[in-house]
Amino acid sequence: MGKPILNQSSLAFLEKYLNNASPTGYEAEGQKIWMDYLRPYVDTFITDTYGSAVGIVNPDAKYKVVIEGHSDEISWYVNYITDNGLIYVIRNGGSDHQIAPSKRVNIHTKKGIVKGVFGWPAIHTRLREKEENAKIDNLFIDIGCSNKEEVEKLGVHVGCVITYPDEFMILNDNKFVCRAIDNRMGGFMIAEVARLLSANKKKLPFGLYITNSVQEEVGLRGAEMITKTIRPDVAIVTDVCHDTTTPMINKKIEGEIQIGKGPVVTYAPAVQNNLRELILDTAEKKKIPFQRLASSRVTGTDTDAFAYSNGGVASALISLPLRYMHTTVEMVHRDDVENVIRLIYESLLNIKSDESFSYFK
Repeated sequence: MGKPILNQSSLAFLEKYLNNASPTGYEAEGQKIWMDYLRPYVDTFITDTYGSAVGIVNPDAKYKVVIEGHSDEISWYVNYITDNGLIYVIRNGGSDHQIAPSKRVNIHTKKGIVKGVFGWPAIHTRLREKEENAKIDNLFIDIGCSNKEEVEKLGVHVGCVITYPDEFMILNDNKFVCRAIDNRMGGFMIAEVARLLSANKKKLPFGLYITNSVQEEVGLRGAEMITKTIRPDVAIVTDVCHDTTTPMINKKIEGEIQIGKGPVVTYAPAVQNNLRELILDTAEKKKIPFQRLASSRVTGTDTDAFAYSNGGVASALISLPLRYMHTTVEMVHRDDVENVIRLIYESLLNIKSDESFSYFK
């Protein structure tokens, strides 16, 4: 497992998966891409009413282990259309108003994609004494129409979802950059775990539920629903966390995490201590680099939803360090991606028998 994990097929899937829009509440097309890639490596699938998807290995096993990421990305909704054809928005998830001015957008309609831009007054016209900052109530989208009727003729109406078109690129050979790495990279990494288990002909003494949940960005809602369907014994969740080494981040508050230095293992009330220690022991024995992070009260990830469901599920969080979260240039290090995959893979193999599950009680 010391050699590179990702192959050309993996990277082709990653690029296709990231470039596809999967805004919260509209994850279906991304889930189809994900399931098509995962299909050769699982025995069966389940999905739920809102679109969470689960590939299952050993569906008849007594014990159930979840490995999980979430599939949705932040976006905007059309909220109000002015008489002169400009569009005002509200958030769908934690969209950052400060990065929006001058960004290009895709408005998703039943007639297809309508292109637009977040307009912004030229620097020459703004008040020098006290410049107005971008806020939800002054952000607007221009799709080149002169009035409301033209906007509606294109199929745009209140409730249409809006995404950014920024696509996947690689910087300096080892940095993956795109919008929506938070957290479709999680879905990618758990799919790669399933591929490696299949390729290496590993037989697990439990059922493995590779889970790609929806609606994390609006309150962990997909995980809340799917954990009640699966009723797992153990959940290993993967999400992203902040690289805190770039400017304007206070390490005393956020901790010290850096891309390229390995997966991040979290300490938090929702993280079951024995499961976390199994993961840390695995990392040390397999010489997988890792970092530590403490979270106060909640992790803010689907770990919380799994941990406190069904009377309590032994849960842990393995995070991928990320720069520029909730922007269109989210950045991760290829080595970290491979090491998260490696750590989840090896941790699963470290659960050696049915008797192991008494360790998580």
